[in-house]
Amino acid sequence: MPTERTPPADEAVPPGEAPDVRHGLATVTRGTVVLLFATLLYVAFNFVARVLIVRSLSLDDWSAFSFALTLAALVAGFGTLGLPSAVARSLPFVATDAERRTIVRTTAWLGAVAGVGTSVAVFLAAGPIGTALGSPGITLALEFFPVPVGTVIVASLLASVFQGYEDVVPNAVFVQAINPGLFLAFLAVLVVAPGNAFTFRNVLLAYAIANAVVLVLVVGYTAHYLPRRLPRGPPAPAAARALLRFAAPLFVVGAMATVVGWGDTLVLGVYHAAEVGTYAASLTLARLLQIGLGAASFIFLPVASRFVRRDEPHAVTLTFTTVTKWMALFSLPAFLVFVVLPSTSLGFVYGANYTAIVLPLQIVVTGALFTTLLGPAPTAQIAFGEGRLLAANAVVAGAVDLVVSVALVPVYGYTGAAIAWATANVVYSALSLGELTVRHRVHPFRRAFVLPVVVTGAVGGLALVVVRSSIAAWMLPGVVLAIAGGFVGVILATRSIDEGDRLLLDAVEELLGRPLPLLRRVGRLGVRGRRSG
Repeated sequence: MPTERTPPADEAVPPGEAPDVRHGLATVTRGTVVLLFATLLYVAFNFVARVLIVRSLSLDDWSAFSFALTLAALVAGFGTLGLPSAVARSLPFVATDAERRTIVRTTAWLGAVAGVGTSVAVFLAAGPIGTALGSPGITLALEFFPVPVGTVIVASLLASVFQGYEDVVPNAVFVQAINPGLFLAFLAVLVVAPGNAFTFRNVLLAYAIANAVVLVLVVGYTAHYLPRRLPRGPPAPAAARALLRFAAPLFVVGAMATVVGWGDTLVLGVYHAAEVGTYAASLTLARLLQIGLGAASFIFLPVASRFVRRDEPHAVTLTFTTVTKWMALFSLPAFLVFVVLPSTSLGFVYGANYTAIVLPLQIVVTGALFTTLLGPAPTAQIAFGEGRLLAANAVVAGAVDLVVSVALVPVYGYTGAAIAWATANVVYSALSLGELTVRHRVHPFRRAFVLPVVVTGAVGGLALVVVRSSIAAWMLPGVVLAIAGGFVGVILATRSIDEGDRLLLDAVEELLGRPLPLLRRVGRLGVRGRRSG
């Protein structure tokens, strides 16, 4: 891939690339907004569902459910075979519909086989795993989880096909919104049903049925809409071999990324099974900081792949920097609140029983913030076709997670798990960004990004420390919004608006179909005295 010098993001965009960058930012913005909304629904539905489960079932049942979710995520991560990212990158990268047809057909066949195979494996392993851990609850949970595991694999692969066409609907609507929404609806039925209907077995049954319905919907959506994007015609068999070669290192990436995300929880379950539920509560809040970057990364991959195919590295750099900068707006305010007011935050979300679990929350949200500030570096590496480098990074990060977990969890419990999770996630993103910087000069650390983050973090954190004793739990959402507004104010005050921000505003106006003169007048405050390009 090209390794020539890439101009800094605050330099002028080459004239021929400006429309491409604007269109790319428009696509990323549209997809990110949709996915952010869907992810917020996902978080809200799951939060209410977990509150119902925690308050209606025993802590042992909740820990068994959390452990089964973790193991299912690990199995599904292996079962997707590295194909989701490979498909999403390959579809916009190849040149002909014949190649795309082969990619889609190969994905469909492999997805069906992997979905069935892993589901059967989970069912057969339920008894031995539960017996080994001395938990009948885990055995029962895993007996219901073959359907969710198969659904995750098939739905992820089909969603990646539409991701390659820059369509986020299957992932946003079915996976992020309908799946947890159905589960919550079924739980609500159990709550109002006569007798003692809210049992652990019925909760597991509700979860399995919700996933089964989503699987049917995703397959139906694909059968109806895919032919509109990809007409029938001859295949190109060589494309299947190319896809599998590209997917091979990404299989390692997916497997190790799953270990990085969940390996510490599994180790915690082995040594301190009763702490899994409480640790999961902190980890859920940490992942809130990553939802913006996750949403942007999903649609950034096909857009960046298109730029790489056209040999437009500056477009990748500018899009990367702009995405990272504005995703900090979603992460930094929540980070400051969770770190400075951890007990208040936990009590606000989960109730009084969780207010003492302070240190694990502070550790995992710190790791989550740093991964956000490093940007969608692993996604960019996939777009540049650097799967082998990314696989090596993932192996290192996975090893870090497991080694640190095994070293710390037996003694320190969920605090050790938190250290392992935070360290491994930061190592993974930092390795990727370092390689991107050396090979392509892609990184977000320009003045227009660093200065607002540092100033907002320092001033906002100090202000929270000073007034924290007077902040009640009900005030936390307002505090987060106030810090977010302060971040935007700092951007203007430090004149940190660059070319990417101006193109992003163009993209937003294009999406809305109308000019935004007020935003343009305000934005000019942030570029006064700076070179406009």
